[in-house]
Amino acid sequence: MCGRFTNQYTWRELKELYDLTTRYLNSNFEPRYNIAPTQNAFVVRETDGKRELAELRWGLLPHWCKSPADGARMINARCETVAESRAYRAAFQARPCLVVADGFYEWKKTADGKQPYFIRRKAGKPFAFAGLWEPKIIADRDTFTILTCPPNSLCAEVHDRMPLILAPEDWTKWLSSPQERLKLLKPFAANDMEMWPVTKAVGSPRNTGSGLVRPLESVENGGRA
Repeated sequence: MCGRFTNQYTWRELKELYDLTTRYLNSNFEPRYNIAPTQNAFVVRETDGKRELAELRWGLLPHWCKSPADGARMINARCETVAESRAYRAAFQARPCLVVADGFYEWKKTADGKQPYFIRRKAGKPFAFAGLWEPKIIADRDTFTILTCPPNSLCAEVHDRMPLILAPEDWTKWLSSPQERLKLLKPFAANDMEMWPVTKAVGSPRNTGSGLVRPLESVENGGRA
């Protein structure tokens, strides 16, 4: 699954990386090191051939939902069933998005409890999560979900699911058509990813400092989370 992620990009970096063609009203935003379900986060979506940056709430709310709280149950969509699932099929057909991220956390079960790991592309190379969005009906803003798939060999060391990761060369395909999206429903290459253990402080969304992504050894030796 994907339950926490990071976004350390500046507006200038996002504009160039995603080839954004519309201006974001408030471009003075801070890096985020612990984005959690039901919080707002950035996605990139396309309207009339133009890419825009939008801030949506994490937790999809299809039109038939009764309460905004329902979104907490739909933060992730399984790629194996996303095209047919009642909750996600309409969005899969018509409302794809790219969820802006540069890393994510996953927890490994150990004898001493769950140990969090920070995972990203090697050397911090760019990627995005494959996402879907729904227009606001009962919430105060549009909502989104992140697709998940079976893990590659690296992520399998910590969990039995991983987010559906897209390299920049696949972003246009994801945004283009359901047929192209179906071709991308597979795990990202393990040899292009890396991970390391981090502080357990990331378990609380109240903790938001840059120390959350540092290797555990550096935090224990005096770094701050």
